[in-house]
Amino acid sequence: MRRQSPGGRVLIIVPAWNEESSVGRTVGEIRSALPDLDVLVVDDGSTDSTAAKAKEAGAVVLQLSYNLGVGGAMRAGFRYALRNGYDTAVQVDADGQHDPREVPALLEKLDDADIVIGARFSGDDGYPVRGPRRWAMAVLAKVISRLSRTRLTDTTSGFRATGPRALRLFAEHYPVEYLGDTIESLVIALRAGCRITQVSARMRQRSDGHPSHRPWKASVYLFRAGFALLLALVRRWDLPVSKVAVPAAEGA
Repeated sequence: MRRQSPGGRVLIIVPAWNEESSVGRTVGEIRSALPDLDVLVVDDGSTDSTAAKAKEAGAVVLQLSYNLGVGGAMRAGFRYALRNGYDTAVQVDADGQHDPREVPALLEKLDDADIVIGARFSGDDGYPVRGPRRWAMAVLAKVISRLSRTRLTDTTSGFRATGPRALRLFAEHYPVEYLGDTIESLVIALRAGCRITQVSARMRQRSDGHPSHRPWKASVYLFRAGFALLLALVRRWDLPVSKVAVPAAEGA
């Protein structure tokens, strides 16, 4: 029997692109920490053995024909979740930086919100981000906090729980552009009437591979993050603002 949360049936979604060295270990850790939850790895057009390693570790694998980026992979995962009767999705990165033992803390907050962020900067874990990239993250957090009317410290975190209302919205409207899976998705959710909150989460070192943002790219990140935020704020979407229905409970 699949475990129930305040948001109903839960699916763990792991977007993965060329993560053959870490995805098997990550899936194994999720299954060990959360044995009652199903795990979906979205293989985002990998050219290595990511899909095979994920299947060997016990995950269901959804293979995309070509690389769409995290946003495209997550939208595919949300659609899979919705079509297969799940009510809630939790994103966990394939590189091992997210601790699956913290997933229950995210799920518990779905009583009060539609999206729960695992925030890296809300505690004293010393997550090592400095310089322009940290400045950009701070500005993004302040703007989104003002829009949401709640204090958010880490709006670019990919460790998130998405409840029934937001899941239906994201299956249709989840953005695929740069930072769209973080910043723009939150703006979309807020404009559709969703509630966002956060819980503290610790970020670990990658179990293998290379980080997506190296230090020399920090200034570029600052510029692109600002542009992504501006685009998110000025763009118009055809959103069902008051009509994002929550699916009825089974047997209701």
